[in-house]
Amino acid sequence: MSSRQEKFFPRCTPKNSGPQFRDTPPKRDTGIANEKDWGISLNEHVNESGVNVDGSTWYRESGEDFGENGLRCRWTKMGGQTHDGSSEWKETWWEKSDWSGYKELGVEKSGRNCDGDSWWETWREVLYQDEWSNLARIERSAQKQAKSGIENAGWYENWWEKYDAKGWTEKGAHKYGRLNEQSWWEKWGEHYDGRGSVLKWTDKWAETELGTKWGDKWEDKFFEGIGTRQGETWHVSPTGERWSRTWGEEHFGNGKVHKYGKSTAGESWDIVVDEETYYE
Repeated sequence: MSSRQEKFFPRCTPKNSGPQFRDTPPKRDTGIANEKDWGISLNEHVNESGVNVDGSTWYRESGEDFGENGLRCRWTKMGGQTHDGSSEWKETWWEKSDWSGYKELGVEKSGRNCDGDSWWETWREVLYQDEWSNLARIERSAQKQAKSGIENAGWYENWWEKYDAKGWTEKGAHKYGRLNEQSWWEKWGEHYDGRGSVLKWTDKWAETELGTKWGDKWEDKFFEGIGTRQGETWHVSPTGERWSRTWGEEHFGNGKVHKYGKSTAGESWDIVVDEETYYE
């Protein structure tokens, strides 16, 4: 038989699937698994704990809170630790709603192991009606981080998605990581206005403790087949010597594309080619 700790220790895998309809809330498969899939019931009022055969302990609590404007919050907390306290995990799940139609689902997890590794993550999904536009909006967000207890290593990420009933969409992420002497960063974003305009961009860079740095970034802007692309790749040596290559494209919507660019090494180009334009 599995232990109670194993029974109440779910793991989530984000799928980043979008809503089926623009004015319909997304299915709960974007990082927060349905509590029924894990044997969790937010309707129960529970306060229990126990000891497993290996000496590890576990606990589980659940309840319901009420507030102004019909606010209702159902929650479940659970966790456990090994017999010597060297490893520990905690989770909190919640579900909120009020009279305005506001709905929120969330989860927060954290833990550490006997090697000193630690981690923390939280997911959140919200459905509400915007008070200015009167449109239904959906927002999803997540933050995750982990740190090694053995070496100088860790990572952090924050991502979000926002939608409204007319097709306006915003997506983005910020990420950071470190492994001993090397660190790296990444940012990206997407914006759709619901009327055909698209903006997408990415910026990545890294560096070492010796002073070497390098990176790459690009940006797309399009509307009805007409738009631009541009970017840069660069590198800086420990002595401060810099190399870079910049490039750009103009898409005219008629099968013609103007491509241009240059580099610090003396490269350059400026041509017009026959090429189809593709973008999301």
